[in-house]
Amino acid sequence: MTFGRVNPQFRLEDQGIEGLGNVYYNLLEPALVEAALKNGEATLGKGGALLVSTGKFTGRSPKDKHIVKSASVEDTVWWENNAPMSPEGFDALYADMIEHMKGRDYYVEDLVGGADPSLAINVRMVTELAWHGLFNRHMLRRPEREALDTYAADFTIINCPSFKADPARHDCRSDTVIALNFDRKLILIANTEYAGENKKSVFTLLNYLLPEKGVMPMHCSANHAIDNPVDAAVFFGLSGTGKTTLSADPARTLIGDDEHGWSERGTFNFEGGCYAKTISLNPEAEPEIYATTEKFGTVIENMVFDPETKDLDFEDDSLTANMRCAYPLHYISNASETALGGHPKNIIMLTCDAFGVLPPIARLTPAQAMYHFLSGFTSKVAGTERGVTEPEPTFSTCFGAPFMPRRPEAYGKLLQEKIAKHGATCWLVNTGWTGGAYGTGSRMPIQATRALLSAALEGTLNDAEFRKDENFGFEVPVAVPDVAEVLLDPRRTWEDQDAYDVQAAKLVQMFADNFEQYLPFIDDDVKAAALG
Repeated sequence: MTFGRVNPQFRLEDQGIEGLGNVYYNLLEPALVEAALKNGEATLGKGGALLVSTGKFTGRSPKDKHIVKSASVEDTVWWENNAPMSPEGFDALYADMIEHMKGRDYYVEDLVGGADPSLAINVRMVTELAWHGLFNRHMLRRPEREALDTYAADFTIINCPSFKADPARHDCRSDTVIALNFDRKLILIANTEYAGENKKSVFTLLNYLLPEKGVMPMHCSANHAIDNPVDAAVFFGLSGTGKTTLSADPARTLIGDDEHGWSERGTFNFEGGCYAKTISLNPEAEPEIYATTEKFGTVIENMVFDPETKDLDFEDDSLTANMRCAYPLHYISNASETALGGHPKNIIMLTCDAFGVLPPIARLTPAQAMYHFLSGFTSKVAGTERGVTEPEPTFSTCFGAPFMPRRPEAYGKLLQEKIAKHGATCWLVNTGWTGGAYGTGSRMPIQATRALLSAALEGTLNDAEFRKDENFGFEVPVAVPDVAEVLLDPRRTWEDQDAYDVQAAKLVQMFADNFEQYLPFIDDDVKAAALG
């Protein structure tokens, strides 16, 4: 049986998916909450939040992502970064998954990726878990109810956590799989309940499709000045660097917290919600995000809670340090109604430096910006991926290598062209360690980071006195109001400054070694920035 609103010419049977149990189309949030509770998938939390556990998968499984290697994409996919799957393996995976799904109930949400209607794609999400349907309604954009009567998907994503892949039969790495087939316009996800795989699959999809249209897809948050969408800023960064926290600035309008495009018109959000880390979430430092954890329908992932009062423990990371909450964008009071902004006036590249070497902020030339964009230096934060238990220094090109199906130079060239055409001031912001490396130093004070960002976005930081950093050549402010002067010179924050010099030299060499792979593909000015 089928329930809910759907295009009568676009049911799952019309896509060749037959024999299922009950199929629930486009249920609204209350019905999805009811279903998740009835199915035993979740616990009702305070304010009507939904408390869920994702089992043994509490983060993404990037090594289990595959792209089907067909003639249409063979020459455009970055195969060194994306594991190939044969068309035959995918066909067998699809057939076996559909057979497994027969007789079981499924939840279908017909959603949209992209706030710009001229560039948006329709994505049908088919999920085994009702709470995944709720998560997807938060994270993607929800069409008007009337539009569902004529809705047809450009791509379909099927998520079946109870199905295990067979590496020998399905040409994959393990019994967990995320497989993208551009020819069949299908993405299959199996044997993981971690909901982040849903949203990142859509991001990967857009990262491949949009560059062909001259649109720069970005793993970034974005905001703009209140009542002035033209004054936009984007914040590149991997999970844990502060994209969500720093873009949710009450003095600015939030465009979105994770995935955006930069088109000829300007900046636009891919999503309709936020997916915020909740470990050590502070009601004073981040009051709006904190408040969402007690709002109706917010999905709370992998948090320890009191079984009687349902109070959340924001410090207990015994399940994972990657505890999160997912909520619709309108739960943030200063969120943009359109999710659109102008061309970025400021580009901020966030890094979490576990070495304690980088300053809290630095101004970059366009060539230096390209160098740091392609480098994508940060530290993987505990819990973001399986097996990461403490910060690990890493280079993730374009600040999002796991989601980049094309070679890094394709995205770097697009960004370079857009900076040159529209103009933007570029900044590198370290939200990582100061006063020593991880284990010795301390995390950069968020109050200092906010003060520096405010000065950068307001334009007053450009009037400060700058010094040239001896290690990386970028410009670092000497003094900024409301920021301890010592923080601006990382070497001075170390008790043993000779040890700082050793650590800095080590990091500089890591950058150089990593960047050698890009030297054949970059312009001379970027090469000069790379070679010092």
